[in-house]
Amino acid sequence: MVISTALSASLEDYIEAIYHIVARKRAARAKDIAQRLHVNNSSVTGALHALSERGLVNYAPYDVITLTDEGTTVAKDVVHRHEVLRDFFVRVLSVDAVEAEDAACRMEHAVPATIVERFVRFVEFVDRCPRGGEDWLLAFAERCGGADRGDCERCVQACVDRARDMNQGGERARDANPTE
Repeated sequence: MVISTALSASLEDYIEAIYHIVARKRAARAKDIAQRLHVNNSSVTGALHALSERGLVNYAPYDVITLTDEGTTVAKDVVHRHEVLRDFFVRVLSVDAVEAEDAACRMEHAVPATIVERFVRFVEFVDRCPRGGEDWLLAFAERCGGADRGDCERCVQACVDRARDMNQGGERARDANPTE
């Protein structure tokens, strides 16, 4: 997704706020945005003018605010970056949810889409790889919390056993259906 004029972090925050409000209420009002972002009404008005000029919102003073199709696309991209970062911080790095939310909100504006997608692929890899998975993430979380079990040999053997079980399961399925 490419927009003609890059948005500042502030305007991305506004479009993300509008997206969430519209999802909840079907339309937003300036006061809803001001409350969500903890800003004054004049700041909202300025941002709405800027977003409207870029064709991202439907805005007229004292009327409801909605996103254009392009605005929805931009907002979904910002929300996606935010959610990926937050979830990575919580699931993989074992960061407190409140701290992760705050960091994701600040970082979502600076992290390129290619890197966000690497975060997604990394989490998918960890979830699927027999050397990773939930056990691996839990062990990392324990280590971050100060616990170091120091039993890498047992962990590696468990990974080998899981991989062997996965492979044997696949071989049994092939033996039961020899046409494959």
